[in-house]
Amino acid sequence: MTLDKESKNIAIISYFTIIGAVIALFMNNDKKDPFASFHIRQALGIFLSFFLIGYFIGYFDSWTISSAFYIFYFILWIYGFLGALQGQMKAIPILGEQFQKIFKNI
Repeated sequence: MTLDKESKNIAIISYFTIIGAVIALFMNNDKKDPFASFHIRQALGIFLSFFLIGYFIGYFDSWTISSAFYIFYFILWIYGFLGALQGQMKAIPILGEQFQKIFKNI
């Protein structure tokens, strides 16, 4: 699969906050590029699961649990972002395949 610059840029933008993922979603709306769509699904999954799980992690009131949570999601974000930069379609560990199934219409 050959990547054009626009697809790669859309994929990279999707990893810059949830707003970036929404912007990338609209940028890819007409084109429906598979590479950009893959990374938009990954980024949306990372951000939405971060907020959902983070809500419950906050109840533990423990800096060790919170720190481990933030480090875990930062590593997932880096993994996805580097994949977009390198032009690879590698799903993030643990949750990536689930994000592809959940957001398959994107």
